[in-house]
Amino acid sequence: MLREQEDEFWMQQAIEEARKAEQIGEVPIGAIVVKDHQIIGRGYNLRETQHDPTAHAEMVAIRDACKELDAWRLLDCTLYVTLEPCPMCAGAIVQSRVKRVVYGTGDPKAGCAGTLMNLLQEPRFNHETELTSGVLQQECATMLTQFFRKLRRKNI
Repeated sequence: MLREQEDEFWMQQAIEEARKAEQIGEVPIGAIVVKDHQIIGRGYNLRETQHDPTAHAEMVAIRDACKELDAWRLLDCTLYVTLEPCPMCAGAIVQSRVKRVVYGTGDPKAGCAGTLMNLLQEPRFNHETELTSGVLQQECATMLTQFFRKLRRKNI
């Protein structure tokens, strides 16, 4: 399978996680961690449900993957996430030594994988992450846009 096709396949899995968030009223952001063609970590946004500002999809998926591997280093792992990582998540990605990040749509308000800054490829850190952006971008962006549109209508 070509890398582009593989990225789209795995991003679909991250989108499924995002749908789980949406079903419980959370912002639809999903993430998975893949190692050796297997999902070893899954997560979706749980900030409202858990009353936890760190319960972003990436953080949940990273914690899940670390438990699965019984290690804090996610060497040779790829993290797929529907929305560009924020500063907190980018920091966790660097700290956990994720090899590669693939994200769907950019985040103009908090994106730290190229939009506002690129913490994932900051040469002053002891680890840099490979980065691919825009995988299934339209699908990821549309899911977020529709969620916030419904939320605004509901709050009017």
